[in-house]
Amino acid sequence: MKKIRWGILGCAKIARQLIKGIGEGETGEVAAIASRDYAKARAWAEQNGIPHAYGSYDELLRAGVVDAIYNPLPNSLHAEWTIRALRAGLPVLCEKPFAADAAEARQVAKMARETGLAVAEAFMYRFHPLYDLALDYLRSGRLGRLASISSTFTYLLRDPTIVQADPALAGGVLMDLGCYGVNLSRLIAGGEPRRVSGFARRAAVDETFVGMMEFADGVFAEFVASFAAQKRQRAEIVGAAGVLVTERPWHPYAEGVDVTLITDAGTETIRTAGGNIYGLEADDFARALREDRAPRWGVDDAVANMDVIDALYASAREGRAVEVGRR
Repeated sequence: MKKIRWGILGCAKIARQLIKGIGEGETGEVAAIASRDYAKARAWAEQNGIPHAYGSYDELLRAGVVDAIYNPLPNSLHAEWTIRALRAGLPVLCEKPFAADAAEARQVAKMARETGLAVAEAFMYRFHPLYDLALDYLRSGRLGRLASISSTFTYLLRDPTIVQADPALAGGVLMDLGCYGVNLSRLIAGGEPRRVSGFARRAAVDETFVGMMEFADGVFAEFVASFAAQKRQRAEIVGAAGVLVTERPWHPYAEGVDVTLITDAGTETIRTAGGNIYGLEADDFARALREDRAPRWGVDDAVANMDVIDALYASAREGRAVEVGRR
């Protein structure tokens, strides 16, 4: 079957991971890359064996040489260029966070409905077999009734000039790292939080953010995200009968990861299956296009994640719990 031809907007560092993942898969190939600096795009194309390079994003969208777009531009440009790609007739895999806020996310969703094209947010971690295992343990009752979810994602940001720390580009640690904690909590809880509380320490942007979420059925979730702490990853899924712990929730290894299961019977280490998370993500999107179906997590999921992020920011500003989805 013919491979899906991918076009990449910009030369973001994360794009190299997707290029590698697509190259290791069987469903797609990277056919084009664009940058506002043509020389940069040409250099990337030569380094990565990409046939076409363009000196503007619009030029790539009009070229007719790709079937889908990957959008890893700065956060403030996610909605604009996803909408432009959709108008050009191209489905889009957009990097997280999906947009600068939920209002922008809804604009993207509206365009996706009008065009009938697929759009998804690129939370690559959730395609790893680690999460098939975690969800299976929950559904099978092995962990008992779900009680809480907690996660941590931190690293020491040494360069304050990068896009993740630029307020003009919708930067901030909640947008860059905390969005993972939000997404994981929603994935494991299997629904949307009713209300949230957020606590932020700010410089030019929020540099440390602690979020708490209240779901239905008495399930609670919390996360810590920080640009001002040593590098750390961890997630715990806590049930009445067991606790599942992973030290690599966001970047699980391609060869599989060890997960710790703690129950009354003792502590057990389980090795998961593996897979390139970027390749698995691209494969799911490509197969959805081939089979004319929605991606595993589509545009509505992306909008819901931005709703929670908006509510967390509102809570941090107002100093009180905030209902999710309020207008």
